[in-house]
Amino acid sequence: MENQQESNQNYLNFQTSLPNATAVLVLGILSIIGCFCYGSGLIMGIIALMLARKDMRLYNTNPSAYTPSSLSNIKAGRVCAIIGTVMSALYLLMILIVLIVFGAAFFADPQGFMKQMQTH
Repeated sequence: MENQQESNQNYLNFQTSLPNATAVLVLGILSIIGCFCYGSGLIMGIIALMLARKDMRLYNTNPSAYTPSSLSNIKAGRVCAIIGTVMSALYLLMILIVLIVFGAAFFADPQGFMKQMQTH
């Protein structure tokens, strides 16, 4: 009888990691690394944020079923994904502004723009 209670207690204390904890952390870090790669950091950051939200919902339904280390991986990956997404969005915005400025300069005076580009 005591063995059965001990076995039931061990079964109840069994914790597993969240399914996407490692993926969220890796994608979050890669979103920071890839933030200057023309949108790849933005894509990885958004995917990491979606996976983190899914796993946080899963964790909130039964917190005692999951390990604290997987929760910390989710939180760290989420922070990295937010940073990578914001940096990627700002970088893409900067590229868009540069293209608009150079495009406006080119269409305002194409010959003057080409002459200016050839002298530099």
